[in-house]
Amino acid sequence: MKPPRGLVGVLHLPALPGDPRPAGDFRAAEAHALRDAERLAEAGFDALIVENFGSAPFPKGTAGHRLPPHQVAFMALVVRAAAERTGLPIGVNCLRNDALAALGIAAATGAAFVRVNVHTGAYVTDQGLIEGEADVSLRYRAQLGAEVALLADVLVKHASPLAPLGAEQAAEEALDRGGAEGIVVTGRGTGQPVDPELLAEARRGAGERPVWIGSGLVPETASTLAPLADAAIVGTFTKEGGDVRAPVDPSRARHIVEAARGRFRPVPGGPDDPPREGASS
Repeated sequence: MKPPRGLVGVLHLPALPGDPRPAGDFRAAEAHALRDAERLAEAGFDALIVENFGSAPFPKGTAGHRLPPHQVAFMALVVRAAAERTGLPIGVNCLRNDALAALGIAAATGAAFVRVNVHTGAYVTDQGLIEGEADVSLRYRAQLGAEVALLADVLVKHASPLAPLGAEQAAEEALDRGGAEGIVVTGRGTGQPVDPELLAEARRGAGERPVWIGSGLVPETASTLAPLADAAIVGTFTKEGGDVRAPVDPSRARHIVEAARGRFRPVPGGPDDPPREGASS
């Protein structure tokens, strides 16, 4: 279960029926997501990830606070449609922290990976205290027989660990004790840049295992940050005017692809995989 490498574009779903904020219907939300998927694929992105971003404020996603069934069903439809439309590896992030829903979607749709914001440890968040469910998540994945890579955040954005915790230790715990296939390192909030020292510390904890940049990568920082990472999730920069809720801007998407192409860390132990045409690494 190797996570994809290179640039991972984000399909930020808008508010859905049943969400607190004004929402359109499901068909309009699907059209929004698939338009962005096509633009990111045409720009040369290597993978995509679907997030229920517009559904804030989010449920915790842990036992007793899971995502509503209609939202899980809709995300599965979008994941399958985006994969068929683009041919790219697709991931799922069920905000705030519903790893079981994400794994269920991935298993049912053939998605390549999931992102889990709190996989191990305990964090104070705007949803309250969230505790990782690594034991439950990995057992559920095994029960499904799903070949789905799990990427775990390290010192995730919009949260603080309940007890003092460094990035190196957090990486080791997520990978060694938590069984994740890779880690994600972010800035303090959506679209905020990653601290290079924090990224380097997390890399030390991960060793040769996959490390992803989770927020804030822009063309100006690609040459310095990408060599420390195997992939980067890029959402805000690709949007019109840099507004995370706006549609993908094809020119901005191409700009980050051009800036990041060939910058990511080479595959350990051998030559990098040959890039697909137009890919970023």
